[in-house]
Amino acid sequence: MRKLVIIPTYNECENVSAMIDKVLSLEETFDLLIIDDGSPDGTADIVRHRSPEFPGRLHLIERSGKLGLGTAYLAGFAWGVERGYDYLFEMDCDFSHNPDDLVRLYRAACEGADVVVGSRYVQGVNVVNWPMSRLLISYFASVYVRMVTRMPVRDATAGFVCYSRRALETIDLEAVRMKGYGFQIEMKYSAWRLGLCVREVSIVFVERREGVSKMNGGIFGEAFFGVLGLPFRRIRSRRP
Repeated sequence: MRKLVIIPTYNECENVSAMIDKVLSLEETFDLLIIDDGSPDGTADIVRHRSPEFPGRLHLIERSGKLGLGTAYLAGFAWGVERGYDYLFEMDCDFSHNPDDLVRLYRAACEGADVVVGSRYVQGVNVVNWPMSRLLISYFASVYVRMVTRMPVRDATAGFVCYSRRALETIDLEAVRMKGYGFQIEMKYSAWRLGLCVREVSIVFVERREGVSKMNGGIFGEAFFGVLGLPFRRIRSRRP
């Protein structure tokens, strides 16, 4: 089975080289696609310089400007599906997601799940080094999503996810509207509404040590108000 890890980046020069080394040395074989939104700190230059060390396994898409987290993942999904990958993974570049957990997500997918969520909240609260205010916002955001949508996912905003090729060929990706962190909610909701098997695997989320978080009020607002419209959306499958 071919597996592709997709990591969007913006100003991640402190983390990207170490992340490349870690992902490409795991016991399972994963390829890696970095999608960089014009980082002025040279993130893409680092990836380009290191690509010859991993022929056919380390890939780079460069985009002009910050076009949004959701559009980066959609571009990565299209790139990976077109090249025949069986499982495609989302994760952050800052080591808040432990790359070792990629193997656990993959094994859960091999057991029959179409979407596997690396969940901070499926077994208590597994978040390290967040201030209480941010933790409460994140936790109750997922509670809010469950109340509005009735979707039985405890970490709806999670950004550490494995999608099977079948899932990505079933969800109408062209109809996905939210572009920031709301994208994560919309993708899980679409999968659930289409009857795909969504499973959560408990992970520990650790706040980044290097670089700066990209979260802001606009991103939060899009997710908050976008969720209200999800139950009224017609979710269509791309499959006949």
